[in-house]
Amino acid sequence: MLIPCPYCGPRDLSEFTYQGDATRVRPDPGSTDQAAWNAYVYDRVNTAGDHSEFWQHSGGCRAHLRIVRSTLTHEVKSVAYARDSIHERSRA
Repeated sequence: MLIPCPYCGPRDLSEFTYQGDATRVRPDPGSTDQAAWNAYVYDRVNTAGDHSEFWQHSGGCRAHLRIVRSTLTHEVKSVAYARDSIHERSRA
């Protein structure tokens, strides 16, 4: 699988490290709601189709990326710097 890094260009999957699901929303750090924290840490949805994920280009420029990838075909649909996608969410 090739991942098109916005800085380095297309690179092999072996240069990247999976960082997790980019759709999860973390509870307020001051929250003592045990159920909310358990759901955040342990509950996962096994999506079939397009899925948003965080990856790091650990074998290259070290950038953190937000990638939309099909879990069925592994086709990479879009790539953006993670910092840009986080700022977009905070403005919404």
